[in-house]
Amino acid sequence: MSWGERLHLSKQKNTGGQHLLLGSLSATVRKLRIRNLCSRASWSPGAIARCAVAGQSPLPGRRLQRWPLRLRRIPTAAELRAMRPIRNGWMRTTTRWPTSTPFPPAWLVVGDLGPGGQEPRLKVLKGPTVLTESPLPALPAAAATFLMDQHEPRASALALASGPCVYVYKNLRPYFKFTLPPLPPNPVEQDLWNQAKEDRIDPLTLKEMLEGIREKAEVPLSVQSLRFLQLELSDMEAFVNQHKSKAIKRQTVITTMTTLKKNLADEDAVSCLVLGTENKELLVLDPEAFTILAKMSLPSVPVFLEVSGQFDVEFRLAAACRNGNIYILRRDSKRPKYCIELSAQAVGLVRVHKILVVGSTQDSLHGFTYKGKRLWTVQMPAAILTMNLLEQSFRGLQAVVAGLANGEVRIYRDKALLNVIRTPDAVTSLCFGRYGREDNTLVMTTRGGGLIIKILKRTAVFVEGGGEVGPPPAQATKLNVPRKTRLYVDQTLREREAGTAMHRTFQTDLYLLRLRAARAYVQALESSLSPVSVTAREPLKLHAVVQGLGPTFKLTLHLQNTSTARPILGLLICFLYDEALYALPRAFFKVPLLVPGLNYPLETFVESLSDKGISDLIKVLVLREGQSAPLLSAHINMPVSEGLAAA
Repeated sequence: MSWGERLHLSKQKNTGGQHLLLGSLSATVRKLRIRNLCSRASWSPGAIARCAVAGQSPLPGRRLQRWPLRLRRIPTAAELRAMRPIRNGWMRTTTRWPTSTPFPPAWLVVGDLGPGGQEPRLKVLKGPTVLTESPLPALPAAAATFLMDQHEPRASALALASGPCVYVYKNLRPYFKFTLPPLPPNPVEQDLWNQAKEDRIDPLTLKEMLEGIREKAEVPLSVQSLRFLQLELSDMEAFVNQHKSKAIKRQTVITTMTTLKKNLADEDAVSCLVLGTENKELLVLDPEAFTILAKMSLPSVPVFLEVSGQFDVEFRLAAACRNGNIYILRRDSKRPKYCIELSAQAVGLVRVHKILVVGSTQDSLHGFTYKGKRLWTVQMPAAILTMNLLEQSFRGLQAVVAGLANGEVRIYRDKALLNVIRTPDAVTSLCFGRYGREDNTLVMTTRGGGLIIKILKRTAVFVEGGGEVGPPPAQATKLNVPRKTRLYVDQTLREREAGTAMHRTFQTDLYLLRLRAARAYVQALESSLSPVSVTAREPLKLHAVVQGLGPTFKLTLHLQNTSTARPILGLLICFLYDEALYALPRAFFKVPLLVPGLNYPLETFVESLSDKGISDLIKVLVLREGQSAPLLSAHINMPVSEGLAAA
């Protein structure tokens, strides 16, 4: 008995019990017991007349009035067991629904990969029964629903990406097939197959040269060449004779797909298809003509897509790629504008308001802004298998639903846990949205092939922390806080009383420190005491290394010309030291030509003359011929000679 049927009934009481009398102008009146009507009601409108019990009217000759009365169907005991409320506000159903299911009629589209993924099919379910079943030419990569036009009646279309094609279904029937444009083949590969067509090379030579192209060439080989390289030697000649007259075609495949509103942000607005391909490109298709409106390039192959905005106005597109990065693109950009580097591969990407929520293989959820700033991180108890968006428009709620490998489905708003749903098997895919007349329905498929549908109560309200039981573990950890001593109390009182004077003293000392540092820096620049030249005419850099235990040390000076294109010539190096403590074979020598960018090691030996175990400084000066002021200098703290100290 449908929800909207009205029955013209009249209620009458007598001593034999309560009855319902069917209002009619005929003399015969059928008598229905309420108990019998409630237990045997069905979806058929004529079932009430069939299950009625005949009997005489207790008031013969009295004219009955028509009372419009809406009856609500009472579910049977089996239906009550199949649909029972859960404490967290969800109602669940089993996969085998009863015939008189309490849910309104709706169509559910699922994908069946077949045994071993060899026979993929597209199934449309209405309740527990399969309405239509269509074979697919290849394994599907993505599916999306969208509106193609504004014509009445408004009917959504189903886009299914499989291989290099997008199959569009409308009214549950095939409507259009879009194929990606072919890519230009490798010219060397094309030349090899032309030679094989003219019988100028044998199949064995063709295989060797194709293997060389596959290892070194930037343009990948076509499917025909890849199939040829997998053959045995006995089958190569027949394959070449069969395919040498065919043109070489290189076709890419679709890896991911999503939808983008074209010019309006309404829920029933026309949307464009956004495709990610194996050749590191993003394509935006026109919803009516299925032509390519925009093409964007990526550094890697996209696997997840999230879009916001409208194509004709302004939009942002986030693409998670196989190299572990997320790239952000805008309407007028042909290449990514921002890049988010992840520490692990992404397993899901969901946009919540202006935040990108990313699930990674490190069993964690991360929240990022569109500019790449990480906001928060939440660790999961198990590996993340699937992610999707949960949105309640009338409450303004947007949350992330994540299916885990331990059989849990967790709902997060930012990093706050809202709810935990436990399923008998691990959930591999899920979708939240409208199903029939219910706006908040969660459909899940499990690893074992099961289908679970949960309807959120309209009065349910999510509360942060509702999925966890008890306080967090960190709350029970005791902090080792030391006791307040008498010295601490006195110091606190002193800081309160003399706070202004202490702050002024600190600022005075800080200004003096900055002044002394600036004076020392100016003095170092004027006297060329720094190891790096500050003049643009002589861009030099000096670094010294002392090696050895003594009494003889090896001193290596690393001199480098830091200019971009101008060599330096005519430099001298001079050593200043205490002749009573050290002896050098050459205290003054000429530097060869310094080429920009190269590091020149200049070696010399220093002999320690003192046997008292003392050391001193050795100053190294870099001079220009004809000038007395050094270009730069270095002070070397010589180590104590261990040989003389031991003697």
